[in-house]
Amino acid sequence: MSAKPGSPRDDPEERAGREGWAVRDDRAQRGDRDGRDDHVARIQAEWERERPDLDVSPQGVFGRLHRLAALLMDEITVVYREHGLTEGEFDVLAALRRAGEPFERAPGELAQHTMVTTGAMSKRIDRLEGAGLVTRRASSEDGRGRVVALTAEGRRVIDAAFTDHIANEHRLLEGMPAADVRQLESLLAKWLGHVDG
Repeated sequence: MSAKPGSPRDDPEERAGREGWAVRDDRAQRGDRDGRDDHVARIQAEWERERPDLDVSPQGVFGRLHRLAALLMDEITVVYREHGLTEGEFDVLAALRRAGEPFERAPGELAQHTMVTTGAMSKRIDRLEGAGLVTRRASSEDGRGRVVALTAEGRRVIDAAFTDHIANEHRLLEGMPAADVRQLESLLAKWLGHVDG
């Protein structure tokens, strides 16, 4: 039996809360149809219930970015491993390859290009040198400095790995319209410029 309007069981605030949850549930269902992550939507809904005083909408962005980054990194590093490389080793070889002939950079420059400490870079270079993919020599401009260069085998490995890496990235973007991809790239570039600028 339904309560009469105005009775204690039909409190206006309680009714508004019920109706609000109906809207939220509908939003979550629409989100599933739109390809949104229902796990993140559930977390948002729970926080909206527990902390209705807070606007938790940013979780929709950050939560999905976090989960997407983890899922994509798993897919991306598979290709590196197929070529016998870690993510860090791939980054070093790629930075050297991008430098162009004669495919060399100073260790400090490599650290800047790959955003790691010089100590971490030194360990990566040690492993790559041991594998015969890079060499180290004294700088012709500064005898105290060192230069890291690709070997012929290193160039072969990174060219093959990068070809497969790009093919893999195209695969991961399949299903998204080209216009959406361009818009996403533009939005991410704008946001990164704001945060990193």
